[in-house]
Amino acid sequence: MTHAAAVAQFVEEHLEEVLADLDHLVSMESPSTDKTLLDDTLTGIEEWAVERLGEPERRARHDGGDRGDVLDLQWTGQGATGQVLSVCHYDTVWPAGTLAEWPLTRDGDVLSGPGVLDMKAGIVQTVWMVRALRELGIPHPGVRLLLTGDEEIGSVASRHHIEAAAQDALVTMIAEPSAAGAVKVQRKGTVMADVTVTGIQSHAGLDPEKGASAVHELARLVGRVVGLADPEQGTTVNVGVISGGSGRNVVAESATCQVDVRVQEPQEEDRVVAALEALRAEDDRCTLKVEIDRNRPPMNPTERTQELLDLIVAAGRDLGEEVSSQAVGGASDGNFIAALGLPVIDGLGGIGAGPHARHEHITVSGLARQTALMAGLVEQLGRP
Repeated sequence: MTHAAAVAQFVEEHLEEVLADLDHLVSMESPSTDKTLLDDTLTGIEEWAVERLGEPERRARHDGGDRGDVLDLQWTGQGATGQVLSVCHYDTVWPAGTLAEWPLTRDGDVLSGPGVLDMKAGIVQTVWMVRALRELGIPHPGVRLLLTGDEEIGSVASRHHIEAAAQDALVTMIAEPSAAGAVKVQRKGTVMADVTVTGIQSHAGLDPEKGASAVHELARLVGRVVGLADPEQGTTVNVGVISGGSGRNVVAESATCQVDVRVQEPQEEDRVVAALEALRAEDDRCTLKVEIDRNRPPMNPTERTQELLDLIVAAGRDLGEEVSSQAVGGASDGNFIAALGLPVIDGLGGIGAGPHARHEHITVSGLARQTALMAGLVEQLGRP
């Protein structure tokens, strides 16, 4: 048995405070590419978290360069040893000024706003989980909250901090949105590539033969790139953006496309990357440049994943809920941790829909459930 039901009741009793905290965090705009807003938001989150939980045992703020800083806050547990880690990103995809036309809005059980699901609800849940465990006197290990500011653009500045923090954790909880209430135990890895063709510019009417069109060459290449997909292996390839040329009557000198690759099997990443690197232009007057970012490895379940899932299912049972698990195509910072063979469970954040979309929202009723599931997991991990 766990105290998940008591935690859920605690959150329900303090729901207006929880919602006020969520409004506070959403009101701090934090687009991934705006360093000033990211810095201000992280300072605001730190002040709020300390106000809710008191001074942490340890804290560190790591410079992210032109990306968001990483904040590491650690609070001691009570009556249990060890430490759990919650990784949350505070950056969002929404540009500055979005709140002016789309403030946090509640309509019954639906709470809508930029970043509320992805993933400021997860930050609020983590802090209220600790507060509930403390005030209810439930023994629990220490809690480490790692706040990162560049997850939406690849986690280049935060990755090594995430990997280092996860080394000694009993579990790393990723408070990303749930899958309609299900936890996420499997995610695809991501490879991003930019394919750029440089040709020879000329007049399309007067001197077409003197030109070598980068657009035409790229058009031939796109089919080859998309053809690298292997759905049976879980490998998908998407060309999401194409740009090039300077005018209708100009043989294009330059053209580029942005490629998104998702893989479930590690060997598939090697295959696709090798094929991308081997691309060659059919027109030898054109030159080709392929830039590849192996952004995130795939996250695949292990025996430890099942053990953690069993603990969450047990906490859900104490709530009268059946908790399921799901595999998803999107990636998260949990991919890094899984690739190291370390214990991680994902999708513990808000219940809702529409991440990165104008209908992004959470259910208010889901806040107590999700916070209680996190608490139930942490409580069990702290037992001898």
